[in-house]
Parts: sequence; structure tokens; C-alpha cells
Amino acid sequence: MDSFSDTLRRRAADLGISNAEVARRAGLTERRYGNYVSGRREPDLATLVRIARVLETTPNVLLGFEEIGSNGGDALRAKINSAVAALGNDDRETLAACAEAIVKLRSG
Repeated sequence: MDSFSDTLRRRAADLGISNAEVARRAGLTERRYGNYVSGRREPDLATLVRIARVLETTPNVLLGFEEIGSNGGDALRAKINSAVAALGNDDRETLAACAEAIVKLRSG
């Protein structure tokens, strides 16, 4: 079983986001999040839930009680969802229009 800090690092890497970006999205300072990633401290429950949302997973997965789904598309879907969550509404609208255009092009 991986340690909590190992799981944090691996999950962020799977999503292609830095520790600094995880911290920013979770509303934490880089130093505070760095303490979790290094294994020096552990977050309280509310902070754990915020981190899990940013990392597109559950607290149980981060704590090692459950495994991330074995479906190969899970990591890609989570990476896309994480990137979309960081965008503003205007950028999300643009991204949706692009995705719809690709679908239309492929089906037509």
C-alpha cells in the first residue's frame, strides 16, 4: 500500500498538474500542501476532501483504502476534468464548441 504522500504525488502526476497547481486549486498555500506531499503533516478532513476534488478522486483512494478504477480511460478523463475545472466559463464554452466540432467532423 502506498503512503498518503506517495499517492498525492502519483495522482497529480497522472493528471499532469504540479504540486503548486494542486495547492492553488485546493485553496492552500504551496508550503502547506508541500507538508502533505513530503509526509511531514496530514490534512484535516475538510482539506482532504478539497484535495481529493482537485485530484479527481476520493479521500478513500488518497488514504489507500480503495484503488483508482482500472479502466484505462479513467486517468485521461480525470486529466481532462481537472483541466476544465481550472478554466473560466468563457474558456469552457470555447472548449465545448471545439469538442462538438470534432464530434461533428468525425461523424459526418
